[in-house]
Amino acid sequence: MTEDQMSRRGFIQMAGAAVGGLALGAVGGYSLLPPKETIITQEVPQDVPEHPWSYVKLDVEKVKERAYTGYFAGACSYGAFEAIIGELQDKVGHPYTSIPTMMAKYGKGGTVGFGTLCGAINGAAMAMNIVSNDLDMIGEIVGEYTETAYPKWKPAVTEKTDIDLPESVSGSPLCHVSVTKWCEASGYGSTSIERKERCARLTGEVAGRTVEILNAMADGVFVAAFAHPESVAGCNTCHGGDGAVANVHAKSDCVQCHGDTHTG
Repeated sequence: MTEDQMSRRGFIQMAGAAVGGLALGAVGGYSLLPPKETIITQEVPQDVPEHPWSYVKLDVEKVKERAYTGYFAGACSYGAFEAIIGELQDKVGHPYTSIPTMMAKYGKGGTVGFGTLCGAINGAAMAMNIVSNDLDMIGEIVGEYTETAYPKWKPAVTEKTDIDLPESVSGSPLCHVSVTKWCEASGYGSTSIERKERCARLTGEVAGRTVEILNAMADGVFVAAFAHPESVAGCNTCHGGDGAVANVHAKSDCVQCHGDTHTG
C-alpha cells in the first residue's frame, strides 16, 4: 500500500469515528453537528383599522350585568371598560380582540385609589372614545353622572348584598366626592360591603348608559342634552380663561367644593 493510500484510508477511518461520536453525543442529548436551519413561523398580522373603529349595537342590560360582575373582578374602571369592549370582542372579533381589557384596572378608586375621576366614567369614556371621535358623548356621560341619583338599578344576581340601597347625587365626577356623598346619605362606611355593592351597581349603570348613547350614535340619533350648572357659567365669567382672574379651567360645579358664597 502506498503512503498516499494509507493517508486516505486513515482519513476515512477518522471520519467514520467522528460521525459515530457525533451520533452517540446526540443520543446523550448533545450534538456537535451544526444546527439545522431554523424555520420561524409567524402569524400574519391583521390590519389595524383607522380610528374610530366600527361599532355594532349592544344589548344594554347584558352590558350592565357584565360591568357589575367585572367590578368584583377588577373594580370600577375595568368593569365598565371590559363590559363594553368585551361584548364587542364577542360580537365583532378583530380588532377588538387585540385590546387587553386588563389595561383599564389602573382607574379603580379614582385612579389607583386617589379619588379623582370615577373609574366607571374613566373606563366607559375610554371604550367610547375607541369607537367615536365625538367627545360630546363623553361629556354627556360625565355630566349626567354628576346629576344622577345612584344606584337605581339592581342586578339580577347580587354579589355582596341583595338589599335595596339608598341613592345619592354626587354633583361631581370625582370618586372621592361621589363615595363620600353616598356614605353620608346612606350611613354606611366607605369600606363596607354595601358601599362596594353600590359602586358595582353604579358601574353597571354607567356602562349601560354609555351603550345607550353609542346605540343612538349607531342609529344616527344621538343629541347631547346635558346642560352645565349655572354656577359654572357664573363663576367662569370671572375665573374662567376670559375672565379677570382667569385661574380656573374646569366644567365641574364650582359650589360643590367652594360653597355658594363668593369670597373674592
